[in-house]
Amino acid sequence: MSDPMRPPVSHQSPSPTSLRSGPSRPRASLRTAVVWEVLQGALDRRIKATGRESLDVLDTGGGSGNFAVPVARLGHRVTVVDPSPNALFALERRAAEAGVAERVKGVQGDAHGLFDVVERGGYDAVLCHGVLEYVDDPAEGVRNVVDALRPDGVLSLLAAGLGGAVLARALAGHFKEARQALDDPDGRWGEGDPVPHRFTAEQLTALVEGAGLRVGAVHGVRVFADLVPGVLVDTEPGALDALLKLEAAAAELAAFHSVATQLHVLGETQGTEEG
Repeated sequence: MSDPMRPPVSHQSPSPTSLRSGPSRPRASLRTAVVWEVLQGALDRRIKATGRESLDVLDTGGGSGNFAVPVARLGHRVTVVDPSPNALFALERRAAEAGVAERVKGVQGDAHGLFDVVERGGYDAVLCHGVLEYVDDPAEGVRNVVDALRPDGVLSLLAAGLGGAVLARALAGHFKEARQALDDPDGRWGEGDPVPHRFTAEQLTALVEGAGLRVGAVHGVRVFADLVPGVLVDTEPGALDALLKLEAAAAELAAFHSVATQLHVLGETQGTEEG
């Protein structure tokens, strides 16, 4: 296992030429492009390793299918677990419009009672995006989703970053809140903070390794996107593409993990070799 105090980074940078191929509209792609590139690469490697044409993918907290539907478009079978009936209804409609309804299944549930609604050890890949921040026990939450993996499986974990929140509060002039978030064990800036938990890269890698996986890659997500005024991106010719490329270049550099709004960790079972 790698040292959790020194998060490993991917040696394969997301390709700027394919950043738009992900699940989001161009402006929103700033928030998802890096994650999509890493996820798609991991799924491609599992296809090659298994020799199968498609994988079974579990998307916990997948909501209306921002990632589930594009994953299904790749030919995979996706089960989305989400507590919101409205989100699952939107998922069903979105999958139908994309022509992948037969490969997307939505079930109502949450990470705590995951195996009340899905099979333990039944998935080649598990997506846990924006979930860990809201569970009472993050370590238990990671163990739960890892238990859904097959012996050679991949976990895509996306969670709120501590440093990005501290930086955002400070730049907004809320210096006391920034300091509180920095000192708080859960990374919260005050009673009005809507996010129960935030994490450092070291904390997330420790959680993944503690659940028995090896860390294949760590990426910072939305390093610059949340700090750059939208008007600059929307009105300056070529600004969106340039910012996408900048995000991709900075994502795997450990120096930028500490200021990213979100952190993405790719966890792999010990028998899974990265291509």
